[in-house]
Amino acid sequence: MWHTPYDDPSHHKGSEHMRIGVAGALPDRPADISAADVRHLAEMGFQGTNVKLGGPGEASHDDLQHARRVIGDAGLVIAQSNGAYGSLVGHSDADRRRGIDGLIAHMQATNVLGARTCYVRPGGLNPNGPWFPHPEHHLDATFDRALDSLRLATRAAEDLGVVLAFEGHVLSVFDRPERVTAILEAIDSPSLSFNLDPVNFIGSIWDAWQPNAVFDRLLDGARGRIAAAHWKDFTVREELVLHIDEVTPGRGVVDHARWLKRLNASQPHAWVLLEHLTLDQLAPAKLAVDDALARAGLAWDATP
Repeated sequence: MWHTPYDDPSHHKGSEHMRIGVAGALPDRPADISAADVRHLAEMGFQGTNVKLGGPGEASHDDLQHARRVIGDAGLVIAQSNGAYGSLVGHSDADRRRGIDGLIAHMQATNVLGARTCYVRPGGLNPNGPWFPHPEHHLDATFDRALDSLRLATRAAEDLGVVLAFEGHVLSVFDRPERVTAILEAIDSPSLSFNLDPVNFIGSIWDAWQPNAVFDRLLDGARGRIAAAHWKDFTVREELVLHIDEVTPGRGVVDHARWLKRLNASQPHAWVLLEHLTLDQLAPAKLAVDDALARAGLAWDATP
């Protein structure tokens, strides 16, 4: 049977259910994270957070130790690290190697932080950013390059004892649930997991009106290898051209109770991380997700 560090009950001290956290609520630099910042999250009932790393090597060892100490002192877990690095799908070997080396530097920082997962984006070919569109993102040759890079990164993660969590998006190289499944089948390693972000895969009006089908394809295709989920909501804007907009959880079309119940049944130790919210939006968003969890007959685990 396939096992991961987050499947080990001793790793979670007897946890039986998912845990709630937030991504993007702390200052961008580990050195700038204060006790007050983290205490605010703890007071809202969050159990974990992510930590941004900046570019490779940008945060010093002391900066990372500071973040680990301040977050731990507040009783929170660092559920995920997230850093910027080069593309894993560039046309040249040298470009891809720079991306892999940057990701490895973030894996090393992840160990210093004691973070549960290290976030992985495939990068892309659009010079404006890693999640912007490009026609070549959907070609098999581009996917094969990304898979080769991810395979090399996973070997490094195995050596370092880090769990990677890769994410996809309809505009990226990892553009549909079947790509996710192909990656996990090709790289059967406890050091590679899927960072579930189902709203990222809503790419058409048909998906928007039937999002449960997209969620189920992702969940079933990941086969229990989900360490964390970025939790969001969306709505369809009333305009003549299709616009799918993220909104605060509870204000969109997502059936959060159904999604949380299915996720807990498949991966009960997953971190549910609210994402892309301002500080003012955090409390109502968490309240909506807490209510959905209760309607699903579940509760957050008490021992993150």
